[in-house]
Amino acid sequence: MGAMIEAKKRLVGVSADEAKDSGVTGQYLTFVLGGEVYALEILHIKEIIQYGDLTEVPMMPSFIRGVINLRGKVVPVVDMTARFGKGITNVARRTSIVIIEMAQEEDDDTEKQSIGIMVDAVNEVVDIANADIEPPPAFGGRIRQDFISGMAKRNGRFIIVLNLAQVLSVEEMSALGSSMLGGTESNANAESENEA
Repeated sequence: MGAMIEAKKRLVGVSADEAKDSGVTGQYLTFVLGGEVYALEILHIKEIIQYGDLTEVPMMPSFIRGVINLRGKVVPVVDMTARFGKGITNVARRTSIVIIEMAQEEDDDTEKQSIGIMVDAVNEVVDIANADIEPPPAFGGRIRQDFISGMAKRNGRFIIVLNLAQVLSVEEMSALGSSMLGGTESNANAESENEA
């Protein structure tokens, strides 16, 4: 956790374009989902907690596993395996929840929203040079292409660097939740009409 705080202090004020142009090395938290290694920039990560009891919320998209109480705040928890359309994460000893802080703009106000992401296991914080991050492949990915920010080369292997703004798009997740509710309501209305 201390490494994440120090990296945040060093990288504050450096834009993404400046980082790529100047050859800056970024710090990323790596984690495992379904045997694949993924990475997120640590600037968005607030903390990492051990998987605990979740309160399930009815009629939510399948990738929203529930909510947790984090120091008095309600934090939704997204199952990343389900978000990528690969089933649900099986809870094991190393299953963790990474708390992400996302900026959400509403009416000229920027509000921070905490969202938890459920992962199989957290690995480590690694330094990755921007020169070592390739653009996402244009074909055949196991997850949506817009979810991938790039492919990082490290120790002869690729790490999938996620585009957090797309993966955790509050607007898209809300729309999916609304469409599920709408479908459920219309089904319930149809059933009540059939009974009458």
